Amino acid sequence: MNNPQVPIDNGRKGSKSTSRIFLSLLGVVLVAVLVYTFYFLYSKGKEKDVYFDTKGPETASIYKKTVATGSIVPREEIDIKPRVSGVISKIYVEAGEMVKAGDQLALIKIIPNVVQLNNAENRVKTAELNIRNAKNNLERNQLLLEKKAISITDFERIELNYELASEELEAAKNNLELTKEGALKGSSIANNVVRATVSGMVLDVPIKEGSSVIESNNFNDGTTVVTVADMTDMIFEGNVDESEVGKIKEGMELSIQVGAIENEKFKGTLEYIAPKGVVDQGTIQFQVKASVSLREDFFIRAGYSANAEIVLEQRIDVLAIDEGLVLFEEGGQYVEIETGEQNFEKRPIKLGLSDGIRVEVLEGVSESDQIKIQEDYGKKYR
Repeated sequence: MNNPQVPIDNGRKGSKSTSRIFLSLLGVVLVAVLVYTFYFLYSKGKEKDVYFDTKGPETASIYKKTVATGSIVPREEIDIKPRVSGVISKIYVEAGEMVKAGDQLALIKIIPNVVQLNNAENRVKTAELNIRNAKNNLERNQLLLEKKAISITDFERIELNYELASEELEAAKNNLELTKEGALKGSSIANNVVRATVSGMVLDVPIKEGSSVIESNNFNDGTTVVTVADMTDMIFEGNVDESEVGKIKEGMELSIQVGAIENEKFKGTLEYIAPKGVVDQGTIQFQVKASVSLREDFFIRAGYSANAEIVLEQRIDVLAIDEGLVLFEEGGQYVEIETGEQNFEKRPIKLGLSDGIRVEVLEGVSESDQIKIQEDYGKKYR
């Protein structure tokens, strides 16, 4: 009798085979992760080789400067004012024109003061009455003199009174004409004509035709009709901080940079330092003035902003290093000198004048030394 055959479970065998494959792959992944982790930690913990660049000293000129901010202005700006009050009827010039002393700038139409006009008219009437009386008296005494009824001395006194009355009438008429017109007929001098008092360029004409103007007198500065200046004589006006003013003195040379003219500098000489400071935004500022050496190829306009560099101290062609190479430790100054391939030793150094970037070396470094650069940009890795 044949034994019955046991059926084989193919589904269970396939499941076991899949599990083995999954476990094998999981093991490979875990091994790979562990290997990468150990490698990463090893690489992270390993220090990189660091080396530093070096830089040697150089021969340079060092300047310690202070800067004054200000503007370029004419040495003298003349405000020309009228000698009579009235209304501007004509303006003869414009800003930018050149004028000479005596040139006509403007014409004023006189608006007479009522009181002054009335007084001038009354003076004329009084003078006319006086001369009429003096003339009649002269004519009567002329007949008496012919009859030898009066002395020559008395007649001459009467004649003098007539001449004085004539002069008074002429003066009264002139005063009336001046009050009305501001000028005498036939005269080359007229108060109602505004003339240039100096030669130069017209900088500004602040009034217009039809504007009222006031004469300059003891009680009023008067209205400015035209501003004239000599544009060939310019100066720098600026301010210096109180911390620097004690280091400068008259006669120092300046290098002036005008804001409107790029890449060009003008020479100047310090002429004036204010004895009294003024408060400006919480700091004490002292005004300074300096002459400016102009050049014919540049036209400097009044009011250009400018900065003036004043050299306080200077060292010409001295041994210098970058100030960033210097170490300050325990009250001393040091640099690190390269003695071999990436081997350095600290060496004390004596320094002189600094401009904030380079510093003069007095002792401790020679021209052949190479100095370790301390800044982070000097580090490199390999």
